[in-house]
Amino acid sequence: METLVTCAAQLPPIIVHRPSMRVIDGMHRLRAAELLGRRKIAVRFFDGPEEDAFVLAVQSNIAHGLPLSLADRKHAAERVIASHPQWSDRMIASVTGISAKTVAEIRKSAGADSAGGAGRIGKDGRVRSSDVTEGRRLAHEMIIKNPGLSLRQVARAAGISPETVRDVKNRVMRGEDPLPQGRSRELLGQGAAGTLATSAALPVTPASAPGSAPPSSAVIERLRADPALRFNENGRDLLRLLNLHTLRTEDWNKIVDSVPPHRKEAVAHLARDCARKWLELASLIERNVVQA
Repeated sequence: METLVTCAAQLPPIIVHRPSMRVIDGMHRLRAAELLGRRKIAVRFFDGPEEDAFVLAVQSNIAHGLPLSLADRKHAAERVIASHPQWSDRMIASVTGISAKTVAEIRKSAGADSAGGAGRIGKDGRVRSSDVTEGRRLAHEMIIKNPGLSLRQVARAAGISPETVRDVKNRVMRGEDPLPQGRSRELLGQGAAGTLATSAALPVTPASAPGSAPPSSAVIERLRADPALRFNENGRDLLRLLNLHTLRTEDWNKIVDSVPPHRKEAVAHLARDCARKWLELASLIERNVVQA
């Protein structure tokens, strides 16, 4: 607190849950401002539900607040599991600062280990089945048929995480079952020929095939579910910008009709400039992915 009071640098805005006006992140900054006699402080508002506000508070504290005890982090994980049961263990672990294995144990002890047949949302925002048996089987068949596919291509097609695909691939290289504890004996009992015949009929389209990309609205929904974007200011800015481009054709036509004749040239110039900036952003992101 004393450090904040004597700090001459501009401190980042506090984050406030607008519906309840509760401070999510920055209570010490707020108290320091009060001690200095300030009547105003910079604020960023969060408009999501109370459950998401709690997640953001925990994530902010883990990132740069006072260290939470292991007991506090486990308790936070219990609350997140209860409020966001569709989130994967790894996603909850990334928010609460504990291991995915510990989250799985907490989920099981709370009797919430069953997802009722529904999938879980991973850290990348993708929905995957909580039972990865079928996904591992599909990944095994794809790797046998086309070992040149990347981990992410197989993961997208099989509906499992890239790390799970990596495990399956390592097992294939070692000549082991694709499923732990020998659960896939029946899969390998047919031999390689049977596996190839099955994989040839898979209703799966490689990521590079024409028409395989989901519509923009579906991609936006996945991004909105990703805590890596939802719970930081830059991520929320990106989501707001991307959301502007999901307008329906008739809405775009209304915008076009609203441009006055004497401003059409200027608006068209700005639109092309925005398009160039989006293309530059796409190139930067793609280069960053390749380097990573």
